[in-house]
Amino acid sequence: MQCPKCGGDIPFYDIRPNCKHCGVNIWYFTQQRDLVRDAKRTELEGAAARMVIARIKAAFIGSKTAIARLVITLGAIAILLLTFGSIKLIAPFYEKTLSAGLLGVIMDIIHGVLMKIPTYLQSAMFSGYTKAFLLPEGIVVVLILLGAVIFGVYLFSFLKLEPMTKIVKNTALIGAAVALLGQITVLVMDYANPLPETPSAEFHTGWGGFAIAAVWFALFCINRLMLKNGIEPTYRENDVKRRELLKKVRAGEVDLDSLSLPVMESPEERETRIKALQEALKAEEEGKEL
Repeated sequence: MQCPKCGGDIPFYDIRPNCKHCGVNIWYFTQQRDLVRDAKRTELEGAAARMVIARIKAAFIGSKTAIARLVITLGAIAILLLTFGSIKLIAPFYEKTLSAGLLGVIMDIIHGVLMKIPTYLQSAMFSGYTKAFLLPEGIVVVLILLGAVIFGVYLFSFLKLEPMTKIVKNTALIGAAVALLGQITVLVMDYANPLPETPSAEFHTGWGGFAIAAVWFALFCINRLMLKNGIEPTYRENDVKRRELLKKVRAGEVDLDSLSLPVMESPEERETRIKALQEALKAEEEGKEL
């Protein structure tokens, strides 16, 4: 065993609390050293945590455009509830409406209707209308997948602000184009080559694709604006340097004992610390007087 202060050798049978070489109390010295190390490590880790919080704030509520993006992103998911079109299948003692929208897809999954699509396609009464329905239904599925990508990337956009914002921007533009072209195709299919209404089936065109395209294009524009203006988190002074120093400490390149306490304290932080210390001493003195 060695003395933690002077490094002198201490035999294992020497149970005295003080070092025979320098006289320091080994237990108290070790406790104080560990507390100082913890304080330095906490300061460095606190700086890294503050930087993450600053990036989260910049990504979600750091500016008016960030708040607008939050609202439009949620709207881009909710707007998928609107339908591109629907079909109504009618047979003796049977009636079913298939809606090409997020709500329709959810209900079809719950009621097991999607499993019946092959049966509808083989039916003489329903096959033509079912084929016409597959187009808007497929568009909705594509948009749901794109919406999931957008929402997932958006939630973690604070990790890499600009690269992930570019992904959201490009995906939103693709989604807007898919929705717009899909809705136009459904309208052309309905009006240029109309499916006649029969006692067994009806096809109804929706207008949800235009609304979806508008909201997703707005999402593209707001992300483009954020990239143009720059997404700059506001970091506390010296926090970037503290984070880099923390990486070096964890890599073993820098020894905590070689750092001062506080670590890289700015004048403002020093003033705040002294003020807090003075208030604590004043409160302690007032408590003694009482």
